[in-house]
Amino acid sequence: MAQRVYLVVFLLCLRLMCPLATGIFMDKLASKKLCADNDCVYTISLARAEEDYNASDCRFIDIKKGQLIYVYAKLVKEKDSGEFWAGSVYGEQYEDHMGPVGYFPSSLVSEQHVYQEANKTLPTT
Repeated sequence: MAQRVYLVVFLLCLRLMCPLATGIFMDKLASKKLCADNDCVYTISLARAEEDYNASDCRFIDIKKGQLIYVYAKLVKEKDSGEFWAGSVYGEQYEDHMGPVGYFPSSLVSEQHVYQEANKTLPTT
């Protein structure tokens, strides 16, 4: 009986890993991004969420109205695309460490403070 349970769990895990092996294609949001440094690790600005946003896929982060978001990169808007920034939410849930990093629509936030200029144009990967 235990062997059957292990076999079922193994097959389920194998099925869940299948999409990872084949890959999932997602359209690029932009070809270029603006950052403060070559690795896009330095904070550009601090923004406050003006509205809630539920992430549409794994590239994005959820934001809630009033949350502070540290911005690390700003995607260069292209024809027929939205304008997105990359950042991380800080708050009570994450206390003293960084939360998940991802994209969010820049139209849903207001910049509260600019730490440094995003003057490096880099290709997105």
